[in-house]
This record gives sequence, C-alpha cells and structure tokens, in this order.
Amino acid sequence: MNAIDHQHDLALSQSIEDLLVARNLRGMRDVQPALSSGYCLRAAKLLQACKGTVLLGTGFPVLNSFETDGPVGAIALYQTLDFLGASPVIVCDAPLSKAIAANYRVYEITVNDLNSAEAAAQQVLEKLQPDLVLSIERAGLTEQGIYCNMHGEDISDRCASFDFFLNHARCPTLAIGDGGNEIGMGNIHKAITQLDITPSITRCDELVIADVSNWAAYGLIAMLAHWQQADLLQRINSQQILAYIVSRGGLDGVTKEPNLTEDSLPLAEGQRMIANLRQIIGFSE
Repeated sequence: MNAIDHQHDLALSQSIEDLLVARNLRGMRDVQPALSSGYCLRAAKLLQACKGTVLLGTGFPVLNSFETDGPVGAIALYQTLDFLGASPVIVCDAPLSKAIAANYRVYEITVNDLNSAEAAAQQVLEKLQPDLVLSIERAGLTEQGIYCNMHGEDISDRCASFDFFLNHARCPTLAIGDGGNEIGMGNIHKAITQLDITPSITRCDELVIADVSNWAAYGLIAMLAHWQQADLLQRINSQQILAYIVSRGGLDGVTKEPNLTEDSLPLAEGQRMIANLRQIIGFSE
C-alpha cells in the first residue's frame, strides 16, 4: 500500500471510529482519545489476514439468559469471515452455546474456577491454533478477579472466562466493547476508571469501541468491504440475525426484555448505522 492509499484508509477509519461513538451512550466518545487513531483500520487488517480458524468470543449474561448485543455482531463477523474463506468458531457459554450450536460452529466454555479456566483455554488454543482471537461484548475480569455488569453487580457465577484465550494466544487478539467492563478495556484502563463502572483489566492487541458493540462489528466489516471492493454490509441482514437471537432466548441488556432491540435502541438504529457505514465506504444507493 502506498502512502496515499494509507492516508485514505486512515481517514476512512477515523470517520468510522467517530461514527461508532457519535451518540456517546456510555462515555465511549469521552475515552476515545485514549486510543491511537486508526484502530478500526489496524483491527480490520488483522481480520483481513485470517485464512484459518478465528475464535469469536461473545455472550454477556442477562438474568438467566444472554443479551442481544454481542451475539448479533459475532454472527455478522462469522458470516463475513466465512464468506471470505476463514473458519470462524463462536466461543460462548450456555445458554447461548446451546441455542446456536445447530447453525454455527460453536465451542462451549463453562463457568469454572479461574485456574481451571486458564488451563482449559491454553489447551483449546493449542488444539485449534487460531489465526486470531476476537472478543465482542464479553465480560472482562476486574482487578478483584471477578466479572461485573454495568451496575457493578458480581455476575461471576453466570460468566465463564474468555479472558485467558486472549492472554495466552500466540496470534493477534481483538476486542470490542461499549461500556468499560468488557474484555479489552484494560488497554485504556486509566481512561475508563473515570466512568461509573467496575472496569475490566484484560488487554488485547487492538481495541475497538462503539456505542453498541454490534455496531463495531459492522464498522470492521465496512473496512473489509472497502478493501474487497464488495458490499459486504449488504450481505448482513441485521433484522434476521437479531430475530434469530431473540427467538433463542436473547434479551435486551438494558430493558431485559425479549425485544428486537440492542441496549434499548430499536432495530432501526442499527440499520441506520449500517446504512451510514455503507455510505462512508461508497456503497450507498
């Protein structure tokens, strides 16, 4: 890539990064300066390089189920990576793992003590030899060694550990989050301590932030679409994916209701985000 192309891609990335946090729902626009500009570009480059196994960790506990934000983006990434020739695997715990296993390649992780979880993650990494490990809206360990929701409530008994997959990976690691308590937020730990949350300390190679984590997945797909010169976002039916997740037990993370919403926002907001991203990369009608 020559210097002109790189500058164009960097400007494109910055436009996407700003769009993803424009609403500033949980302070992500406030902490954005803590990240080095161009993080969408760098993260998408890592995705673009994948030809083998990609582990997509997702699933955030809500009541006795899982929230809609995270799995929808993971499936969008799964479909895109599969289309581009990689072999994605969704890593999650029950009940999400059992809900989607009939339709997607799934590796189930279970709630266990941290030592056992660490050893299990190392074994899986050795067996699967992934090209990339990505976490999207997956709770991250706090300094106290527990998992907390946005209200600071301990949810460790309902949250299997995915952190060690990133900690011990011999490949690049990406993480997506929208609040500060997710895997990857350790990259900007000092900045997120200013937010009203119990922050995660787990780090990654590249962190992508957004007002809604699903939207960050769309942002990365937009960068891939730009390089492929193919309208990959048009292939993503967000309504169909969201309906699929809700029909299998998904709950809105804010309202805790089984509605076609993401963090209390109507489906139309996510569809508008996709439309705006397609416009940025030049695929709008």
